[in-house]
Amino acid sequence: MLEIFNYLADRLVYELIGLAPETALGSAASFFVASVSKIFVLLVVLIYVLAWLRASLNLERVRGYIAGKHRLTGYFLGAGFGAVTPFCSCSSVPVFIGFTSARIPIGVTMSFLLTSPMINEVAVVLLWGLLGWQMTLLYIVVGLSIGILGGALLDALRAERYLQPFLAKAYAEGAMTDARTESKRLSLRDRHDFARDETLGILRRVWIWVFIGVGLGAVLYGYVPDDWVERHLMDGAWWQVPLAVLLGIPLYTNVTGIVPVMESLLLKGVPIGTTLAFCMSTVAASFPEFMLLKQVMQWRLLALIFVLLLLAFTLVGWLLNALAPLLFVGL
Repeated sequence: MLEIFNYLADRLVYELIGLAPETALGSAASFFVASVSKIFVLLVVLIYVLAWLRASLNLERVRGYIAGKHRLTGYFLGAGFGAVTPFCSCSSVPVFIGFTSARIPIGVTMSFLLTSPMINEVAVVLLWGLLGWQMTLLYIVVGLSIGILGGALLDALRAERYLQPFLAKAYAEGAMTDARTESKRLSLRDRHDFARDETLGILRRVWIWVFIGVGLGAVLYGYVPDDWVERHLMDGAWWQVPLAVLLGIPLYTNVTGIVPVMESLLLKGVPIGTTLAFCMSTVAASFPEFMLLKQVMQWRLLALIFVLLLLAFTLVGWLLNALAPLLFVGL
């Protein structure tokens, strides 16, 4: 379904406005229109639906189910849900807001947020077809591991303390909201009003950052040359793994779009660990995503997640570069 946004954006930018698709401006404009449209639709639909559920269902039972499981199981559930949902880093933010407002445990929500941009079923199919089962399995295991371990760490550090006040309040007082909505049978109109108010309130806080974050991503998408990264990561030196991670941060794409880049880098001779570190940094630690997350997280939490991801991607890259001659002969 998300391809519809790309198709409509191409029609608007290339046919109605008349920009050429082979130009940097045309590519950037199409990217911007498609991404902004997708994110706003996701914001409205997902926040509305989750708010409706808060007013309609006994969410204490949902939380009780998760709380009743071993905490590690909850992280697996969060990371697993992130892996099967087709969201990029920016469009996973609305789901994060909804989960937090619904008082899903913060570690589970963080596991979802960390995993969702890195894995989806389309990327798995593309990886399998282009790079084989070994690289596909490796990518899935690494992505899930980062989500699960990251969620556990952020849970242990009580990351909910560093949410923005409006979201921290929703997380802390959600039980009171749930009690009010469950103490009586709400009419369809009441549920709609509750969900509408939730949705509009969140939109008022984040809409400008959607434009700014996606705008930055569009400029980078349209104006950074395709072979720019390849020229800087060919040697396989130890310092090129952290360099690859840092180079990936300003860029922005989703995991489906990064798969052909992975193939290209590997064919050019870039080591497996360096390639994976760069690609995961691009899809999970980009500037546009963090600009959006700033509206729901305080700087301390943003910095913590940022450093966590950079360290994780760097360590994974070094480890895979060291083990690649043994584990991936022929790749």
